[in-house]
Order: sequence, then C-alpha cells, then structure tokens
Amino acid sequence: MRRTDHPAVDTLLQQPSLDADLKRIGEKVLAQQRLTPEEGLILFEKGDVGFVGALANQVRERLHGHKTYFNRNFHIEPTNVCVFACKFCAYSRLYKNREEGWELSIDQMLDIVKSYDGQPVTEVHIVGGVHPKMNMEFFMELMRKIRAHRPDLHIKGFTAVELDYMFRKAKVSVAEGMRLMHEAGLQSMPGGGAEIFAPEIRAKICHDKVDADGWLEIHKTAHQLGMVTNATMLYGHIENYSHRIDHMERLRQLQDETHGFNTFIPLKFRNKDNEMSDIPESSIVEDLRMYAIARLYMDNFPHLKAYWPMLGRSTAQLTLAFGVNDLDGTIDDTTKIYSMAGAEEQHPSLTTSELAMLIRQAGRRPVERDTVYNEIRDYTDEPQLN
Repeated sequence: MRRTDHPAVDTLLQQPSLDADLKRIGEKVLAQQRLTPEEGLILFEKGDVGFVGALANQVRERLHGHKTYFNRNFHIEPTNVCVFACKFCAYSRLYKNREEGWELSIDQMLDIVKSYDGQPVTEVHIVGGVHPKMNMEFFMELMRKIRAHRPDLHIKGFTAVELDYMFRKAKVSVAEGMRLMHEAGLQSMPGGGAEIFAPEIRAKICHDKVDADGWLEIHKTAHQLGMVTNATMLYGHIENYSHRIDHMERLRQLQDETHGFNTFIPLKFRNKDNEMSDIPESSIVEDLRMYAIARLYMDNFPHLKAYWPMLGRSTAQLTLAFGVNDLDGTIDDTTKIYSMAGAEEQHPSLTTSELAMLIRQAGRRPVERDTVYNEIRDYTDEPQLN
C-alpha cells in the first residue's frame, strides 16, 4: 500500500469524479515515477490549479520540506546595448541606437563590486546585452580583477547567448571558449537565453541568436568543466503547451546526462514596451499551474525557482505552495532586465530580513544559501537580522 505524509493528496486521488488520466498521473507522482511527455501535456490540458498544485507541493516537501532558499547577491549589467533584436525584449537597445543605452567600463563595474566590500554578499551576477566591443578578453579581464579584489565572491555570469557571440567573434570553439572563461574566473552560469527551444517559435521571437542546440551545447560544456548552471523557459507568449513540454524534455535529457543543472526557472513573459505588447500576459492561475507542472515534470532538477522581482512578492509567496523552493536573492535594486519589461517590482530590492519575513509569512523556512546551495544560515527564528 502506498504511504504518504500528504493525506490530502490521497483524498484528491480517490475522488470518483477525478479524470482517469489525472488519477494515473497522480499515482505515478506519488510513486516517484517519471512522467512522459504525453503525461506532461495531459497535465497542461486537464489539470486544474488545485490538482497540480497539491501534487507539486507533495514533491516539493518530499525534496526540501519547508526550506525555501535565497542568496545574498547583486547584479552587474555591463550594457543594455545589443546586436540582437528579440521581439519580447524591452531592455536592450540595438547597437545602431546605442546612445539610448549604457555601456560600463571595467573600472565602473569593479567600483560596483567594491561598493559591497564588507557586506556578506556571496555572489555577483553578471549579465546584460550582447555588445560587439565587449568581447571575451574584456570580460576575462573583468573577472580576473574581481577575483583578485575579492576571491571569495562567486562569479555567476553570461547567458549562453552572450557566450556564443563572444566565442564566434573570437573564433574559438565552445570547448576552448568555456575553458578560457572558466580559468579567468567564471564559476557558474545563469539560465537566460533559452526562451523556447522550438525552432518555429524561436524564428518568430528571437530568430538571430543562438539556437536550442547551441544553448544546450554551451551548458553541457560548462557541466563537463565542473561548473553548475541554471535553466530557464520563457512562457506565456505565442508558444503552446507542447512547446513547453518539448523545452522541458530537452533540459531533462541533458540533466540525465550531465547532472549539472542546479535550478529550473520558468520566466513569465511581460508585455510592456516591446514588439509583442499586443499579446496578453498569462494569469496568476496559469503562472501557478506552470510552476506546479514544472516541478512534477523536471524530476531530476533539484530546485525550482520563482524570480520574485518578475512575479511580485505576493505571487512569489503563492508559488511556494506550488512546487517552488527558491526565491533567488536579495537583488539590491541592481537589475533592470525585467523591471523595464513591466515586471511587478520596478525597484527590486529586499533586505535579508525582509526576504526572510516574506518566506516566513508563507509558512516556510527561510534558508540562506550560496550559489551552489550550500546552506549558510537558517533565518526561521531570526526575524530582526538585516
């Protein structure tokens, strides 16, 4: 007989009115059996938010209990000037219009790092537009200087889109380029630039940047070098449910091979000030379904993250009952990528105390982590710390 610490899920699966396909899928989830792409599609097509949420919460608590992770980080955005023209992007400015954007020098970026001297941040997150003059050597010099100034600071940086452009411009292979960047100080990678892997969708929303195979190759190479990376999926625009499943399946297959992904991060499409402003945004209910189904499908990803500045604090709290066990970091008002696209948080900054309180209010345990999920401090009983 199956035993579970979630009797509500058992009760849910025993309801006579429950669809037979959903009942079968629910039984597989509780038995810790992998869902097929066809079953993932059934969840999107038939699973209501209560059903998928209850199952996802069961998985979340089996893996992590009530722990909800965050880290103390800050962002450096070297430029919003970009050679690519993604239709969903409200952040970048084309190189020909670069006077409308910003371009930071190495010294300016190093000054940002120095402004955190004496503060217990553990990670600097470097990501921005793809600028033709900010090449591999430019960023390798930046990382060497950051590492020399503060060797304990973990450097997470550069989407596969940025790296692909750097490598092609430098005329080096992915393997050689990743080796050089890693040796210069790059320790892990964010998951940006994945968007949706389906070529027919990519051709419409981001036709001129690295394709799915290229994105996956760069992350695979990073994993082979011992680096951890994250993975994202941009949802809620012109894709359909089968595109979402295809995207998650390709990530799941690479994770089976390399075990190098830390976290999966569904990213909600925001429609402010971009070329897709006519497309309505997904509802909160659909957002919660997306997170829940991601937790059920991505069975070999240890963590599921909700990026709180994009969703807003209240919705981010809700996701903690729908499979999510990570809310990213304190951010400290240093990122504009999502706020410029209409994210809920226009000035995304939370102190450690505020973020811990946000998590406690949702009935979870706030635990500070480093980039690779070593636990630093449990803030469950420390509400006054900053």
